[in-house]
Amino acid sequence: MKAVVDATKCNAYGTCAEICPSVFTLDEWGYAAVAGDGTVPADAVESARAAVADCPEKAITLTAA
Repeated sequence: MKAVVDATKCNAYGTCAEICPSVFTLDEWGYAAVAGDGTVPADAVESARAAVADCPEKAITLTAA
């Protein structure tokens, strides 16, 4: 599974990085980015899904790897 952040939708709320810091990071302006290549580790799948559900702008999607 991979995480993808649509930078055009992100409004820098930062909740994704709070919920799932192993997958999401914030850039110097506070906008979300994926860590590494976006691969979601098996132990972070539940928190990555929670981050997707909590994103107020629906800027995050999870795709099959």
